[in-house]
Amino acid sequence: MREIGIDQLDDLARGAGILGTGGGGDPYVGKLLAREAIRRHGPVPVYDIGEVPPDATIVPVSGMGAPTVLLEKLPAGTEELTALRALEAVLGRRATHIVPIEIGGVNSMIPIAAAAQAGLPLVDGDAMGRAFPEAQMVLPTLIGVRNTPMALADDKGNTLVVNAVSNHWAERLARAACVQMGCQVSCADTVLRGDQLRDGLVPATLTLAEDLGRAVRLARAGHADPVAAALGVLGGVRLFTGKVVDVERRTTGGFARGRARLSAVRGETGTLELDFQNEHLLARRDGEIVATTPDLICVLDTDSGEPVTTESMRYGLRVTVIGVPCDPRWTTPEGLALAGPRYFGYDCDHRPLPAA
Repeated sequence: MREIGIDQLDDLARGAGILGTGGGGDPYVGKLLAREAIRRHGPVPVYDIGEVPPDATIVPVSGMGAPTVLLEKLPAGTEELTALRALEAVLGRRATHIVPIEIGGVNSMIPIAAAAQAGLPLVDGDAMGRAFPEAQMVLPTLIGVRNTPMALADDKGNTLVVNAVSNHWAERLARAACVQMGCQVSCADTVLRGDQLRDGLVPATLTLAEDLGRAVRLARAGHADPVAAALGVLGGVRLFTGKVVDVERRTTGGFARGRARLSAVRGETGTLELDFQNEHLLARRDGEIVATTPDLICVLDTDSGEPVTTESMRYGLRVTVIGVPCDPRWTTPEGLALAGPRYFGYDCDHRPLPAA
């Protein structure tokens, strides 16, 4: 067991922003929420998967909605605890632990805030190993865990509990409700037992995010290459370094969808296009696909190594795009059916990342 306090939040948010593949919401907003919750309630204990009792009740807490909305519609700070209490009322029992549903952006910070507010420990892991745009795109789906009942809460105090016939239907119903609730809600769902964590979570991703954020910070302080430092932690490959020359972005159906185009700088040649739905899903270099979901396509500021989210992508930014292998469970036939490129409508199969 260790603790997450205020001093760990900067590195953790930076690393989670990178792992979020452009999505998961602005980590800065989540960091503010977590910082205030820890300031009021104290540090949050964090347990490894193996330290959690088999009969424990573990609840993922997260945000749902378009990340672009979060830039203008800040949370009230009460939504995550309200969603948790609404779910507990339906379950008829209290949660014993909180866990992130994804290790991406604000969705890595919201569980910290919820755990501090509820006086509960966190589990060191998440259900994706990255960020995905839809609620059923979690490893628990692959082992038959239902994501309902799913409790939603908005900034006004409204709550809604969704019960659905499948995890896909839960996403459809909850997304429609999310749009009506202002395109930004907090969720508590996909309840796990302690004995399901090894199959249902990617382990130690909170630790990974903190290590990643620290490596980037130290590289920058030492005048080294922060992108190389990130790749050293993640074991990924550099795909492209360029300048953002065009961004097409729209908020529709509760998602931020669009495409960004980069032109080469620093000795590179050609162009790179990124397609995204909250998260980056496909990368094409000079028209050729070089990376696809479910592998991680991460965009970093070339000079600082800071993560660049899809909602903050704008003309003129100098960025480096890296590819990172996903958890191997995502490249099984079942994983690809759930979150591979064909699910999102692309007429291609998963392309393994090029060699480093």
